[in-house]
Amino acid sequence: MEETAKKPEILVVEDEDNIAIALNYLLTREGYTQTRLATGAGAVEMIRERKPDLVLLDVMLPEVSGYEICQSVRADESCADVRILMMTARGSAMERRKGLAMGADGFITKPFELKELREEVRKILASPRGATPAPSPEGIADV
Repeated sequence: MEETAKKPEILVVEDEDNIAIALNYLLTREGYTQTRLATGAGAVEMIRERKPDLVLLDVMLPEVSGYEICQSVRADESCADVRILMMTARGSAMERRKGLAMGADGFITKPFELKELREEVRKILASPRGATPAPSPEGIADV
């Protein structure tokens, strides 16, 4: 009997319903399992418990920002190998540098095309877990 491969699990932390619906459509079509949180509250705990293959993390969230979540996850050795793709409508180079300095594996600017997001998700999932080094406090301060 053949063993089926485990589908990658993706945690979507996104407060905008329209974007979450589009992400659900894309991720379902790609064969990923997914869970959604509409606020940043509880995201770090869920990441610690589930250790998803990838977190699609909005930067501007109610209650806790995506930057704070990313920083907390990267500071916790138990989930340091969880991959994070940050998403934001703030498309400045400074925002991108800040997210990457905090340890995100990728950064995508809204609005994005689903094809662009699909390619970024595939690229990050193909990379080895733990490939993103923990941020250094100096690197974050420089951003």
